[in-house]
Amino acid sequence: MITTLIQMTVLMLCGAGWRLFALQGLSADQTRLALTSVVYYFFLPAMVLDVLWKADIGWQSLQFSALGCSTILLGVLLSWLIAKLLKFKNAQTGAMILATAFPNVTYLGLPVLEQTFGAWSRSVVIQIDLFAAAPMVFTVGIALARYYGTNAEEKPKSLLGFVNAPPFWAAFVAVLLNLSHIPAPDWLAGLLQKLSAAVAPLMIFSLGLALSWGAIRWRNLQFMLPVVTLKLLVLPWLALFLADVVQLQGQYKAAAVLDLAMPSMVLGVVLCDRYGLDSSLYATAVTLTTGLSLISLSFWFGVL
Repeated sequence: MITTLIQMTVLMLCGAGWRLFALQGLSADQTRLALTSVVYYFFLPAMVLDVLWKADIGWQSLQFSALGCSTILLGVLLSWLIAKLLKFKNAQTGAMILATAFPNVTYLGLPVLEQTFGAWSRSVVIQIDLFAAAPMVFTVGIALARYYGTNAEEKPKSLLGFVNAPPFWAAFVAVLLNLSHIPAPDWLAGLLQKLSAAVAPLMIFSLGLALSWGAIRWRNLQFMLPVVTLKLLVLPWLALFLADVVQLQGQYKAAAVLDLAMPSMVLGVVLCDRYGLDSSLYATAVTLTTGLSLISLSFWFGVL
């Protein structure tokens, strides 16, 4: 695990270093947008198709979904209680809830789990993402952002609108092929594996591009103690307990809990910008939880 985190850190720092040297005139934000777009529309759907086509879809998928959704909802509840107790303003409350409840299960979870447990853990990450984290983000997450935000001009979209995205279409096709017991041709299986191999390094490099130490503000540090404590310590401990409740065992339990112990998701800053939440606070949370997760993930791996 230590070796994996060192490798992830070096690659992440390479992305963060791009902010200092805008090569070929490309800023870090421009580069990140290009990389994440290519991953989201091309490489990630290929990985989803590759993994779910061969995955054991069934009762275990429901276990991953139950574990992921319940952990996220507990994160929402606990962070809301703390914000209520400390009388945070709406913009800060919404940003804090999003930063606490929703982990970076794919962009950091995928490369960390793949390097730590092996290629089989891709299935765990993708199922937690597609069957728990992503649906929760695009329903509960957006509902919270709209409620606490100041920008209410955008009309609410259908709760099912989030499925109209390449990874979800790839998942739909993969599940159909899987349940129909249609084998993948050798040439296609090889192509999907090669495309899948590109996802992890591109994701971790893009995460480094998204980090900005300049986003850290002294005024935001008062919100960071509850966010860091809940995100990196309390919620992983609760996920460990909930994994027993849903009867996940062995390596699948370890991989699922470690995935849910990831730091704050990067996508939340988009929701903060769109709905008028405190984007600076959220960016601070992403940077600090990502940096501190290099310690907390080692701890939880030891526990698991």
